[in-house]
This record gives sequence, structure tokens and C-alpha cells, in this order.
Amino acid sequence: MPDPTTLTLEEKARLVFGADFWTTVGIEDKGVPSAMLTDGPHGLRKQMAGSDHLGINASVPATAFPTAATTGSSWNPALLERMGAALAAECRVQEVDVLLGPGINMKRSPLGGRNFEYFSEDPLLAGELGAAWINGLQALGVGASVKHFAANSQETDRMRISAELDERTLREIYLPAFERVVKKSQPATVMCSYNRINGVRASENHWLLTEVLRDEWGFEGYVVSDWGATWDPVAALKAGLDLTMPSTGEAGPATVVAAVKDGSLDEAVLDQAVQRILDVHARLRATRTEVTFAASAHHEIAREIAADSAVLLKNDGGLLPLAQDGGTIAVLGPFATAPRYQGAGSSHVNPTRLDEPLAAIAEATGRDVVHAPAYRFDGGKDDALLGVAVDAAAQADVVVLMLGLPDAVESEGWDREHMDLPQVQLDTLSAVAAANPRVVVVLSHGAVVSLEHVVGKAPAILDMWLAGQAGGSALAQILFGLAEPGGRLAETVPWRLEHTPAYVNWPGGDKVVRHGERVYIGYRWYDTTDRDVAFPFGHGLSYTTFAHELLGVDVPDPTIAAATVRVRVTNTGERAGSDVVQVYVGDPVAGVDRPVRELRAFQKVALAPGEATVVELALDDRAFAYWGTQGWTVEPGEYVVEVGRSSRDIVATQSIVLDVPPVVVPLDVDSNFGDWLAHPIGARVLEEFGKAAAAGDSAGMLADEEMAGMMLQMPMVKVADFVAPGRGEQTVRGMLEALERLA
Repeated sequence: MPDPTTLTLEEKARLVFGADFWTTVGIEDKGVPSAMLTDGPHGLRKQMAGSDHLGINASVPATAFPTAATTGSSWNPALLERMGAALAAECRVQEVDVLLGPGINMKRSPLGGRNFEYFSEDPLLAGELGAAWINGLQALGVGASVKHFAANSQETDRMRISAELDERTLREIYLPAFERVVKKSQPATVMCSYNRINGVRASENHWLLTEVLRDEWGFEGYVVSDWGATWDPVAALKAGLDLTMPSTGEAGPATVVAAVKDGSLDEAVLDQAVQRILDVHARLRATRTEVTFAASAHHEIAREIAADSAVLLKNDGGLLPLAQDGGTIAVLGPFATAPRYQGAGSSHVNPTRLDEPLAAIAEATGRDVVHAPAYRFDGGKDDALLGVAVDAAAQADVVVLMLGLPDAVESEGWDREHMDLPQVQLDTLSAVAAANPRVVVVLSHGAVVSLEHVVGKAPAILDMWLAGQAGGSALAQILFGLAEPGGRLAETVPWRLEHTPAYVNWPGGDKVVRHGERVYIGYRWYDTTDRDVAFPFGHGLSYTTFAHELLGVDVPDPTIAAATVRVRVTNTGERAGSDVVQVYVGDPVAGVDRPVRELRAFQKVALAPGEATVVELALDDRAFAYWGTQGWTVEPGEYVVEVGRSSRDIVATQSIVLDVPPVVVPLDVDSNFGDWLAHPIGARVLEEFGKAAAAGDSAGMLADEEMAGMMLQMPMVKVADFVAPGRGEQTVRGMLEALERLA
């Protein structure tokens, strides 16, 4: 490992900035090799030449795996770990040291332009999948760069916007996925986001990058900026940012050298950043062995992931799977020959091959397959195209109509303006369904779309999301029952944009976006407000059926917040299939407002027909906790544990009681009358105060129940002022001194 003590100040300053767009600085005579960092989360994007961060320039061929919007619906950490290992093998062959992923930000709104790069609206699911992805990648000596840290959930004004949100919302929603991957997988790097958080740039946020990430969570890697996220390199180093990307030329290093020389930057801070960078790269290289791979094998993994992530939203009358023999199948829509399989921007991959859905469908069956484009990608009306499609539908036994969002609608760099499918596609569905009601709608998109005008017209809806380069063959296998649609929704599908929790606060303005919905994003909002949705979080149908039996929720010691949920799952159908056991926890009586239920554990199981298995899912203290004034807080009392097929399809419920120690909120001069009553020692002091005031003119109000009820929210200083006018603060300070003596 290189010895940082042999480096000059100028050399150390160079090492905390990129050498160019994709590589770090190497100093050969000091034994410091350069390292390559490159995109991206669902496939390697190593550019052949040129420098851009928006996916414009050509890149080497690589497997385009399904995007995170797709893989999030797999609920399958083991599969994500295999994907990470495959990505690592491709990185190793291309001499890439750090792959920029995974993206684990929360999906706050369906309009997020980068939603296709993120797993879920739920931090537990995103964290578990992200940790598995990282474990697979780093086992082969390639570093992960988990992103974008933190509270980065929109593209609008992304380099200036300040996300304004309280600490509870940060701790319960926007930070836990990052915390989980750090503690379970120790990613080589964490990438800070562009945005500000409560006015402070993420790249200069000491609380975020040092106090939380390193001091609380124990992060051992280095923090890298998103490309262009560093504004003040000296402030960033002080905050805990280690590597600024890309190169700033001579300007950045010169600024750091000058700051050390004039005393505004402690050289020890620079030394620490350099040491972290060198340590991470040395650790990665030390774990490497010879790696080879076959592109065909990775294509097969991509196909398996696409099928396991596809969500069968609706299947009235068992229309799917289609029989291998029978009448004509009309495959309609331009996506059949020009599939939408990934998003645009920095994660855009040059695939090694691309399965065309139409060809794959024709190859998978002996039935006649006809195709008509049906509509135009640009949304323009074309009666001739539609007429041919309607004629084909009328003469077919079944229609496979492929709908979705064109490339230009979803990309890094901008947010969507609405969540509707193009009107020309909805018109096509109406006309086709009128000609033949046996319609299977296949969706291709990276963020949630409204299905308000789809659900009533199509008996079967299969959501493929952005299924990667093998999505076409995966679709064909699902349509004919050669593979199962194994996905469950990782985000809620609302009926309309106006129903979404962030609607009135999105995307903010004047460089500020307020998270007014607080902890109520996704299903937490829809379930707590009992709002009707098109399809709930966790929903997904199978080609078989499952029974769930809650065997019990075991609490070994009620004084400790921990439990084990045991569920027997039985495949009651005639086909092999997979199911996801979802465990939710609710706290019906809490010291703060809480969502009606929150996902706290899950496990995917695969079962043969008639097979049963018992799943045990552990709930730790965080499964019952909320973030309060004293940090993570578990209150004594009743909790509701639910087993569900989705957040709306709860199949079994059991209440448990935790007898954990009550949380004692420290009293101070600001505490109200109710705080003193609730405090175990404060109540005694308050009683003595009441006795001392017994002779006063205002003493009666302390004994009057109605008056006491009115005073619960009143600061104790004001209560004391009523009893002894002008001496309220003095009285309360005396009470605090008595409290300290009794404690």
C-alpha cells in the first residue's frame, strides 16, 4: 500500500481531485496507481472516447441488465447479488475499479426523471436490494458507489435545489436505505448528491458526511462527489468529502494547497482524505483473482432477472398464460420491434445484443403471429396505422398490445410533467379492445404511469418496466407460461397524479422544495389516508395460488424490542411459482403520528405445486421504532404485526405487547405542564410545587381537573407565573434543581 507520508503537499492535493473525467490521479514514482470510476447501476458504461456524464458518447458493449425500477419489483436479494457479480466480471475485464451504483434514493413522486434508476418508495426494500447488489459486486474486487446521498428525489433544478425536511423524515425515509447498505455491505464509496439539504450542499454537509455517515454508521470507504457537485473544495474536504470528480484542472489542487498554507485547512484533514482513497483502492485490488465471463451467460441472467421482476397486475379469466397452440396472436405497437429497455442519461448502456419482442414471441409458439405498429412514438395521429391494427385485432384470437413511455419522456436531467400514457396509445387501446376484448397490455416504462384508462379495457396487464436487453425473450416466456411473472410492485400505482402525497409540494420553486408530506410517502400515505389506488405496494399476481398461515409472532422477552414472525406458505395451485411474504408493523397508539403500517421484513420463496415451507422473519428494535427527540424510540405498549400479499391485502394479523422501558424526555425550562406530569420524577416535583402553592389565590386551578386538562400543553413557566406572578422562570429553575437532586 502506498505510504501517504512520502507524498508532497501538492501531490496530496492532486489526489483528492479526478485526473480527468473518469479516472483518479496516479503518481507512479510514489506507488500510487490511477483508478477508473464509471457508470452505471444496471450495466457498464465505459466510454470509448470523449467525456460526458449524460450517456451521449459511445461506450463499450456491455450487458444491459434490467433497470432498478424493474429489479426493485423482484424483491429478490439473491438475484440482485448475482447481478452484482456479473457486473463486477464485466468491470474487471474492462479494468474498471469502481462502478457508480446502485441508486437507492426514495421515489417521492412518480414524476421523478431518474426514478428508473431507483428501487422503491420503501427504504427497507431499497436497502436490502442495494446491499445484495453491492455484496455481489465487491466480492470480485470492484467497488460500489452507492448514490445519491441524500434526499435527492428530483431532477428539477437538481444542482441548486434545497430539500427542506425535518430530521424525523430524513431518518425514517431518506437515510435508512443508505444506513442499511453501509452496515451490511460497506460500499467502497458513497456518492454525495447535487442538492442542498436544509440549505447546506450535500458536498459540504459535515452532519451528513461525517457525523451520520462515518461516526454513527461506521462507514469505512471514501465519499466521492457526483460529477460537478463540489463547489467549494476546501469546505467539502472539511465536511468529509474525499474525492471531487471530475478533474478541475489545476484550479482545485491549487485552492487546497493555498488553504493548507494559509492555515484555513488543517493538513491532517487532507491527509485523512488521501488515506481513505488509497486504502479503498488497495483493498479492492488485494481481493482480485482471475475473472472471465461469457456474454451469453450474462444475457441469460438478464433474462432471468427480467422475468422474476415482471409484475402481472391483472389477469381476469386466466387469460395468461397463452396456450402454445391455437388461433392467431396479434402483437401490436412499435415497442414490439423497437423495445424500450433502459432509461436515458448517464446510465445508458450499449447492449451486447437486444432481444426483439416480436421475434421472441414468434419463436416461442407455433401459433400464427401478426404485427402492426398501431401508433407512432411521437404521439401523432395516424388513422391508417390504427386501421390496420384494428383489423388485425378483429381477426386474431388474442391481442398483445405493447404500450409505454418513449425514450424522450424519461431521462436524467429533467422530471416528467405528468404520469399519463400518450393519448395516441390510449386511443389505440380503446379501438383495439372494441374489436377484440381479449387484450393483454404489456407496459414498458421506468416510472409509474396512470392506468385509469387501461384497467377497464384490458383483462390482462403485464408490467415489464425497463427490462433490459433480454426483456423481449423474457416477455415471450412469460406470455406462454415458460417463465413466471415473479414481480411484486416496489411502488404504489395511484389512479391520478393529484392523489400522490407530494403533489402540492412538487417540484418546489425559488430553489427550495418542501417535503410537506413528511414520512408519508408512497403506501405510507395511501394506506394511512385510506385512498383508493389502482394497484397497491407489494401487489403482483402469479400463475399459481398461495396460502399463508401465520403460525405466530414470538416475543422471547417483552422487555426487549425483538420478535420472530413465522409464516407457513403453501403453493395451492398446479404450477411452480414464487411468492413474497411481506411483514408490516403498525403502532396504533404512539407518542407521534405514525403510518398505519410499514414494511419491516420480507422474503421471497419458490415452491413446487403442493409444496409448503415455513418462513421465519426477524423483527429487530428498528422494526418498532420511530425517530423522536431522543433518537430512535420504541415505546411500551401494543404493536400490530401483519402478514400481507401487499400493503392492502393483509391475510393475517397478530397484536403483541412490548414492555420496554418508557422513554423519559428530559425536562428543561421550556417543558410544558404535561411533560412534568409524564416525567417519573418530575411528577413528584410538580406535586411539591402544588402543595407549596396551596395557600395562593391561584392554587385552585391546579386541583381543578378541567383547568389541569387545559394546562397540559401550557409551558410550565406560564403555569408558575399564574401561581406566582412574575416569578415563573425562577420557580421552574428551582423545580429543575429539585429534579436534579432527586435524580
